[in-house]
Amino acid sequence: MSEIRFDGRVAVVTGAGGGLGKTYALELGRRGASVVVNDLGGAMDGTGAGSSMADEVVKQINESGGKAVANYDSVSTPEGGAAIIQTAIDNFGKVDAVINNAGILRDKTFAKLSPEELEIVIDVHLKGAFYVSQPAFKVMKENGYGRFLFTASGAGIFGNFGQTNYGAAKMGLVGLSNVLAQEGAKYDIKSNVIAPIAKTRLTESLLGPAADKLDPKHVTPISVFLVSEACDFTHEIFDVGGGRYARIFIGMAPGWTKKGETATVEDIAANIDQIRSPEGYTIPDSIAGEMQAVMKALAD
Repeated sequence: MSEIRFDGRVAVVTGAGGGLGKTYALELGRRGASVVVNDLGGAMDGTGAGSSMADEVVKQINESGGKAVANYDSVSTPEGGAAIIQTAIDNFGKVDAVINNAGILRDKTFAKLSPEELEIVIDVHLKGAFYVSQPAFKVMKENGYGRFLFTASGAGIFGNFGQTNYGAAKMGLVGLSNVLAQEGAKYDIKSNVIAPIAKTRLTESLLGPAADKLDPKHVTPISVFLVSEACDFTHEIFDVGGGRYARIFIGMAPGWTKKGETATVEDIAANIDQIRSPEGYTIPDSIAGEMQAVMKALAD
């Protein structure tokens, strides 16, 4: 296979001052992309700010012969998201790819989680991805091309103790990506999701002995592929970590159907094994697939 290049393409990576985002920005720059390196430069709980992290990544890209500019806006406001995309337009004329990677942690068990700790995590992860992606989507729509990558987590898809706020925000990103995949389809805008497991400053203390096997570099190849022209699919989720790459999907089983009359509570109890069985599942690509399955069951 020929080398996957990004010559003439403009990529925006949020949270690119360190960890996963830094590896994405460096690899995109190495492969010819013009890169907007966004990073607020704050602590892992979202406090503070600074320019040094983004500046260092930009320096590395430019000194290696690539093209990059820094942006220090927060993704957590509409104005910040718009400014990030405007940086791409002002410096490079457009935006072709967005990797929504910025994130913070405020872990607490559910009973102890405050409204403020819920709000700030949703603001950065879920609202932040929306605020960056919406202005980018408009540009991509006009140009008839675009690639989005959203960073979800197994904490949302599968659940993880002590991460109610984080898990809820991350699963919200799956829904956001799925809708962009639908609305962007006729404009060649693809939208996919990764659920990475990697050693970063946000996760190092949580991973324990496994951390050393989970270098962020293992996540970079699939992330870069998913925002390239070579990626011709959309509406998918991938689990990645330690060199393992696997699709995660939301499937729907045939279930059990009662026709002609309303099921009783006892009917549900009597048929719950069939209702819960995953055998014969399908993977709907939109809510239309769900409705088709319902109509088919009623017709059958």
